Amino acid sequence: MKIGAGDKAPRALTHRPLFALTALLTLACLGACSRSPAVRAGNGDEQESATAVGFTPVTRKPIMRQLTVSSELVPFQEIDVYAKESGFVKDLLVDYGSRVQKDQLMAVLDIPELEMQLQQDTAAIASAAEQVTHAQHELDRLEAQYRVVHLQSDRLTSVATTRPGLVAQQEVDDAQGRDLALAAQVEAGKSTYETAKSQLDEAKARLDRDKAMFAYARITAPFAGVVTQRYANLGTLMQAGTNSSTQALPLVRLSQDDLFRLVIPVPESYVKYIRVGDPVQVRVPSLDKVVPGKVARFSVDVSADTRTMHTEVDVPNASHVLMPGLYAEATLTLERKNSALVLPLQAVNQANGQATIFLVDPNNTLQERRITLGLQTATDAEILSGLNEGDRVVVSDRSGLKAGLHVKPQEVEVLQYQAGNSE
Repeated sequence: MKIGAGDKAPRALTHRPLFALTALLTLACLGACSRSPAVRAGNGDEQESATAVGFTPVTRKPIMRQLTVSSELVPFQEIDVYAKESGFVKDLLVDYGSRVQKDQLMAVLDIPELEMQLQQDTAAIASAAEQVTHAQHELDRLEAQYRVVHLQSDRLTSVATTRPGLVAQQEVDDAQGRDLALAAQVEAGKSTYETAKSQLDEAKARLDRDKAMFAYARITAPFAGVVTQRYANLGTLMQAGTNSSTQALPLVRLSQDDLFRLVIPVPESYVKYIRVGDPVQVRVPSLDKVVPGKVARFSVDVSADTRTMHTEVDVPNASHVLMPGLYAEATLTLERKNSALVLPLQAVNQANGQATIFLVDPNNTLQERRITLGLQTATDAEILSGLNEGDRVVVSDRSGLKAGLHVKPQEVEVLQYQAGNSE
């Protein structure tokens, strides 16, 4: 059968409505796909299209600023023990690592010269004592004679006065002359006696001095500590360490190890925070131990070369665990606030001297807010103004965020790195 032109026209009209419907659906789809998430608000797809951000709430907690400085543990006292008198080492009672108490005997020297001098002093005292006894007896004899002659002189003088002419004047003059002569002998006897006593006292003082010098033959510990060096052996001749011109050899080196000093240079910017008595946390890495200490003393000036202040921390070591020469890290607490508004430092944007943060408001919309920072540590920052407790602050990646953006917030736990200055 032939198909004419009239048959084709109805078929073309039949396909036009289908083409028009397809075009309308395509335009509608494009329009819907080109809409922003804000335009499509109000249906279930809105929450799926919102940007997910991690936030943490602003909280109150203690915050502190700390400074950690590495230094070397040194004994509170450390000296070389010298001999006061020259002599040979007869007894050596200590060695490396010997622990001694205050006044404990460490060595005995053999000093024969001083032993002989002590014998001479003893003999000199005995001789001086005999001289004193002899002078005392002589003085007693002279005083007895003087009393007799003086009485005779007084009697003759009295008779010559009351009964003139009864006694010859020559006899009276002789009696008075003998009286004056014996009085002078008595005074000389007293002087001799005092001189003998002085010589005896001098001999005793010389003996005491030599005894004191001989006592230095026993070398004792001036304080409790441990022997870290030994320089002498049995029989070593120890030179007296009192003369700087001689090359005197010390006996031992003694270190006080129940208390250590930790000398730390405090930078100029932190000097104002240092106070005597402040607690210090001392960590000894080689022993994997943390022990307490405290600021004991510091110079009241800043070195012109290093711009630091000499500060000393006392570290007790009653258990004798610490050793001289070990390196330690001293952590000083410079500032502390017990209840401050705090947020992680990673949430803060710093630009042109201004600190800002992204805040998630109750409508889950981002706000950019300026804040004022106070005390800062390596991980946290104190908020002085701009935020309240409980505000949700964005801590996740903020590179694609801007104010007014609708977000899907999710609270996250902030992992904080413990830096070296905030243990």
